Amino acid sequence: MSTDQRKQVLVLGGSSGIGKSIAQRFACEGWCVIIASNDSENAALACSELPGEGHCWFAVDVRYDEQIDHLVGLLKAGQARVDVLINSVGISESFKVLDTDFAGWNNVLEVMLYGTVKTCRALVPFIPEGGRIIHITSIHHRRVEKGQSAYGMAKAAITQFTRSLALELAPQKILANTIAPGFIDTAMSVKQNGINELTTEWFHDNYIKYDHLPLKRAGRPEEVAGVAFFLAGPDATYITGSVITVDGGLTITF
Repeated sequence: MSTDQRKQVLVLGGSSGIGKSIAQRFACEGWCVIIASNDSENAALACSELPGEGHCWFAVDVRYDEQIDHLVGLLKAGQARVDVLINSVGISESFKVLDTDFAGWNNVLEVMLYGTVKTCRALVPFIPEGGRIIHITSIHHRRVEKGQSAYGMAKAAITQFTRSLALELAPQKILANTIAPGFIDTAMSVKQNGINELTTEWFHDNYIKYDHLPLKRAGRPEEVAGVAFFLAGPDATYITGSVITVDGGLTITF
């Protein structure tokens, strides 16, 4: 990493789904990609599939300070810089808002909210002037779904945290933005019963048949990756503290 003159992007959660597509897009554009994930097997596989050379991956579970500290140590040892930090770490677990086990409910916040804050605090020192921070939130940051109270709260808090980053990092010319996807066809679309919600009669009737989703289809992860690459590039130098919604028009109607 120390001798690579290419721009470098660190993708937290880059082993699958949207994060994996983001890593692939940046690699295709000639960037050096660093994947960090708690899924070592898929992180190694995702890294091996990236075009180009010099990419690497690290195992890190953002819930644990010692693993974040270990990542920081590895980056320091490699004299790495992080031109763009992308956080695509996410889990989808359903909990009732009141009568549910608090430990399970809180795990969603541990992974997505606290993990986001901890990794930003640890990794911002590696971001040079003009660098970017991009968080993947969700339309849940301003929408409500049954059983998704912890998920929605975490996404809303990440959005607000990103605005704070944008304000406080502006003197360093580091831009911070969020992307809020709607229905995207990834492994997270498969629920605990093993059924992909995007293939169900419920999804078809509610979002396609009755026009609640104007584009009448789920999004592809590479469509989110394209927005992330735009936010990392020279055409987004006056965008910070913003939320870009990628939902096929879902949130403009009712």
